[in-house]
Amino acid sequence: MPEPLESSPPPLFTWEFAADPYPAYAWLREHAPVHRTTLPSGVEAWLVTRYADARQALADARLSKNPAHHSEQAHRTGRVGIPGERQADLMTHLLNIDPPDHTRLRRLVSKAFTPRRVAEFEPRVQQLTDRLIDGFAQRGSADLIHEFAFPLPIYAICDLLGVPAEDQDDFRDWAGMMIRHGGGPRGGVARAVKKMRGYLAELIHRKRADPGDDLISGLIRASDHGEHLSENEAAAMAFILLFAGFETTVNLIGNGMFTLMRQPAERDRLQESLRRGERALLTTGVEELLRYDGPVELATWRFATRPVTIGGVEIPVGDPVLVVLAGADRDPNRFEHPDVLDLARSDNPHLGFGHGIHYCIGAPLARLEGQAALATLLTRLPDLALAADPAELRWRGGLIMRGLRELPVSFTPEKENGQAR
Repeated sequence: MPEPLESSPPPLFTWEFAADPYPAYAWLREHAPVHRTTLPSGVEAWLVTRYADARQALADARLSKNPAHHSEQAHRTGRVGIPGERQADLMTHLLNIDPPDHTRLRRLVSKAFTPRRVAEFEPRVQQLTDRLIDGFAQRGSADLIHEFAFPLPIYAICDLLGVPAEDQDDFRDWAGMMIRHGGGPRGGVARAVKKMRGYLAELIHRKRADPGDDLISGLIRASDHGEHLSENEAAAMAFILLFAGFETTVNLIGNGMFTLMRQPAERDRLQESLRRGERALLTTGVEELLRYDGPVELATWRFATRPVTIGGVEIPVGDPVLVVLAGADRDPNRFEHPDVLDLARSDNPHLGFGHGIHYCIGAPLARLEGQAALATLLTRLPDLALAADPAELRWRGGLIMRGLRELPVSFTPEKENGQAR
């Protein structure tokens, strides 16, 4: 006889869950696809885990991004949104606003992420990638998170924003505070947000006096020519591009390499295609890694502005909704063999970058960084191997992002394996 089904979901948001949330999300998809739960912060929210429901929720205008539609106390205490953003006057960014303000601000910043601008940035991303690998390639071991995946997007986004080279290590320190410490108004995230806000205000004044060909200068020019972009909006836009853009790419690279080192057949397949000078498998491979174990576990907060029915469940006004991208992207009703990594998967409309008007504006840059990072690591350090028991690796606790705290690796030092550049 078959064993009876569990009557309640497996525990959520434990350390065991953080290491492998996919069985729990599979249970929710099957038994409670729209599930009300109490988050570790104490806030009650709805988790949406099926692909079709997730796409509906991500594009539903009745689900607002504005935290004003939820309890002000929850946001003030850092339990909703990014800790410290209210105190630092950084609320008016793309993750917190709806049309028409969202439409206006997204139009301005989207100019930095056109295919042409991203293509122009490719040599700089490759230069950063090689420089970081140079730092450990002759040593034979490294922590791929702290020595590579973490600094790469920080320096890339700083260049994009126009942060001077002499100030970029400060940004690296503040970003480190964000991912090393927990949230809350007095946590490391809130302190880092406050420091960033002060620096961005100063940088905006400097760019106004001496503009360059960078994103912050572009936002200033727009505000000076009738687009009505306030200084707070400009600072908030710069902040969210850094905050939302760096940790997602850290996790894309970290999770991606962790997956490839544990899936030798797919890794060999990719390395062989790179040796032949082919890029097609790299392109589809990054998309598959985004689907299989992507950097964003749950989409950012949404709040019902009126009763909304999702998956047959009515969500009351004011309730928070969290779309579980990690659950939706393993839904067998949308993806064939969803728990199997297939770097050549062609039918792959994953939700790793979201869906609808809040689709990730930095997706072209993230793809560029992910492709450059994986291709260069696998080419320059071809025998790269995990140097720890996978079960002992620690995952960062958090609600939105999913990523490793460290990723120790070993390899033949570059000077000895004939790959020295």
